[in-house]
Amino acid sequence: MAYTADDYRPAILRIMPRGPIWSRAPGSLLYAVAWIWSQTWGRLDARAENLLVDAFPATSVELLTDWESTLGLPDPCAGTAPTLAARRNQVVARLADSGGCSADYFTNLAAQLGYTISITRYWPACADFACAEDPVYGEDWAFCWVISAPGYSLSYAQADVSSAGDPLMTWGNSVLQCELSERNPAHLILRFGQTGTNVINDFRGDIQ
Repeated sequence: MAYTADDYRPAILRIMPRGPIWSRAPGSLLYAVAWIWSQTWGRLDARAENLLVDAFPATSVELLTDWESTLGLPDPCAGTAPTLAARRNQVVARLADSGGCSADYFTNLAAQLGYTISITRYWPACADFACAEDPVYGEDWAFCWVISAPGYSLSYAQADVSSAGDPLMTWGNSVLQCELSERNPAHLILRFGQTGTNVINDFRGDIQ
């Protein structure tokens, strides 16, 4: 716990010279000077303690730009005016990213970015296994995944997370789509569908 100005003032007064002209009574000159000095020490103590919190990317504010610079951020994925929470999530996701091409990898990466998704995988129609009512998919569907996520993921400003310049509410999944598309293996066709709708955005050509 950081020491406050109220903690430092009596400590400063105790180390000051003693004598008739060195009055420590409230309202005296020495008392006022000690209060000025104690505020400086209290402020420095608070900043030092905050450094322990700010050093971690998930709670960083002042050092967030340093974290971003080591990871090549900000980039177009974050948009033109990302919120503090979105910037933190992107930094954490980049740091925790160990690479991969499985459905679990994409799901975990999305969770690090603050999104909950589901992945639907397809396979071509096969005479030996298909039933009469099954849809007929072409060969390219073997490499197609549909990423289902809310079309408008709402994010509300929070006192302990948001910064002064953040909007009260943001929405959209541009960061999610951009980050997953950048990690999309060459053989895979990613499609993004909004949960509860039939809207799908292609990020690599059409499939038959």
